[in-house]
Amino acid sequence: MNYDIIGDIHGQYDKLVALLRTLGYHETMRAWRHPDRTAIFIGDLIDRGPRQVETLRLVRGMVDTGAAMAIMGNHEFNAIAWATEDPEHPGERLRPHGRPGNRNQHKAFLAEVAGRPLHDEIIQWFKTLPLWLDLGAIRVVHACWNDEYMGALRPYLAKGMTLTEELIVWANRKGHWAFKAVETLCKGLEVDLPSGMSFKDKDGKNRGSIRVRWWEAQPITFRRAALAPAEVVAQIPDSPIPTDRRIGAYSGPPVFFGHYWLKSRPAPMTPQVACVDYSAGDGGPLVAYRWDGEPELRATHFIWT
Repeated sequence: MNYDIIGDIHGQYDKLVALLRTLGYHETMRAWRHPDRTAIFIGDLIDRGPRQVETLRLVRGMVDTGAAMAIMGNHEFNAIAWATEDPEHPGERLRPHGRPGNRNQHKAFLAEVAGRPLHDEIIQWFKTLPLWLDLGAIRVVHACWNDEYMGALRPYLAKGMTLTEELIVWANRKGHWAFKAVETLCKGLEVDLPSGMSFKDKDGKNRGSIRVRWWEAQPITFRRAALAPAEVVAQIPDSPIPTDRRIGAYSGPPVFFGHYWLKSRPAPMTPQVACVDYSAGDGGPLVAYRWDGEPELRATHFIWT
């Protein structure tokens, strides 16, 4: 099977249509299709962009007809939490509506669906999306492939590696093991900075931990490990990560992910690791990797609009 792994769309319907055409997909009566390839959507289908519902209809049409697969991103997970009542606090939601940051991040999606039956239908479909795909020759996850957290989650997941109602609640409880597990897969792996050290992220918030390049060999320094814009990285100490906070480098078949809003020219991180999110939701290109069975990934297989 040959796959086209497509990065975070964020409601950019026009970019998606242009990319599918470039990849050789054609619109039929029910869905966009390719004669001998399958698309894989990496998650973060919604928020930020101007055409949320049209994007979802296109992607869902492809998934429902077998022309594509899709996994859950942190924005789909957040949308579920926004719409789900907190069982311990009637009248409140798992993702609080009163926090300006939560609403602002979600406003483009809400502008198209809030108060409509379509909203609930979309949320129910989001719940059918797996947290990851292991297809043997390749793997797909939204932000971080982590065998330890996947192993912990697996006994509690529903068929197809999807979230149960119980797990949705657990994964929204800070301090619960499931919160850290789902957070890592959907948002990335974090390492605590040395005591007393912090930095300001792009939104001006103080952070005492950094998202790290989980695929790289250790040991490395906090600064080199950090996945953040250059102006943020400059604030992070260049001291070595202590032994008890180090992670092992990724080893396995080629793995694809999105999430990180890269700004560079698309290329593999390593011969087995590739990110396909190049900031389509913020003026960048929508990117795909065209996988034809190669065991080592190549820069020439990236396609973008």
